[in-house]
Amino acid sequence: MNKLSNRIEAIQESATLAMAAKARELKTKGFDVIGLSLGEPDFKTPAHICDAAKKAIDDGKYFAYPPVAGYQDLREALAAKYQKENNVPYKAEHIVVSNGAKQSIANAMLALLNPEDEAVIFSPYWVSYDALVRLTEATPVLVKGTIENDFKVTAAQLEAAITPKTRIVIFSSPCNPTGSVFSRKELEAIAQVVLKHERVIVIADEIYEHINYTGEQVSIASLPGMFDKTITVNGFAKGYAMTGWRVGYIAAPKWIADGCNKVQGQITSANCSIAQRAALAAVTGDITPTNKMVEEYRRRRDVVYELLKEIPGIKANYPEGAFYFFPDVSYYYGKSDGTRTIQTGDDFCMYMLEKAHVSLVTGDAFGEPNCIRLSYAASEKDLREALKRIKEALAQLK
Repeated sequence: MNKLSNRIEAIQESATLAMAAKARELKTKGFDVIGLSLGEPDFKTPAHICDAAKKAIDDGKYFAYPPVAGYQDLREALAAKYQKENNVPYKAEHIVVSNGAKQSIANAMLALLNPEDEAVIFSPYWVSYDALVRLTEATPVLVKGTIENDFKVTAAQLEAAITPKTRIVIFSSPCNPTGSVFSRKELEAIAQVVLKHERVIVIADEIYEHINYTGEQVSIASLPGMFDKTITVNGFAKGYAMTGWRVGYIAAPKWIADGCNKVQGQITSANCSIAQRAALAAVTGDITPTNKMVEEYRRRRDVVYELLKEIPGIKANYPEGAFYFFPDVSYYYGKSDGTRTIQTGDDFCMYMLEKAHVSLVTGDAFGEPNCIRLSYAASEKDLREALKRIKEALAQLK
């Protein structure tokens, strides 16, 4: 019988990747599609990082399998980064380097979750959180933030969601898809809730830490009592424009790091040796290229925010980090251009792809069906043209 396992049947294809595939299909047919669906920097990887990878190849020292958890010098550099920048006393033994932050999260969930467990997910959430929980056969429990509170879940909401079955709490800050950033005060309140529950572990996804416009990136692991209760997830894709290099990592209590090392050793073994040499150059090298990228993202955010405000019915908050908007577009549900009617976020995104040739992602994939995600990791020229097309296409709906 041609039937996949129950765990695979329980998850959906990644909506961001699916929309990107549809956009590419239209492009191959000659349409001028502006892609705002993927969370991928449109900048080149900084030269000093690429040079380190080239040198590693030329040196010929890095062709053997690396240690599963990553090279010792890279892990030491990452630990030093956390001690200096995030005020968390991680050591190399707490670090596991993986094939992207997605694998880091998967490792952590496989190491911790059993089928009878519950995983509290702050919603809206990155598309893979729910799917990865389901792969472990644990139960995802979504706790929903509202646009009025910048989509941020409160400590009181978390407290109400925790049960004796709760094993993990997972969230991102800065957040994908909303761009929201938890303040120190908000994280302190969340930490106080977590500390009441002995078996609860936090997975804090900080992949966008460098793209933070608030002036302070707070790691929940740095708060009193939270070092032993937190898995910090990070990587090089966003802040260093290294999406294709596939380098992510966790920093966690040693017993968890050892568990993740065991998981990874049976699935992929180590991350690519050459990519690790590039990552070492990134974490120890000049941060100026990253800072320049962030300033450009900040400027684009403001451009897009002003353009969104000009579109009737669109409700958008002002993101404080990452490179996304997550506007509520439900005003247009039930409206039609005479040939098609918008009923859902999926309908909205398909209408935009086919009518305006702009690719977006439905908010349903992130836990909020009234919204869509728009990435502003694109040139200002493309962003202005995309928002113009979106406004004109929406004006045809009655």
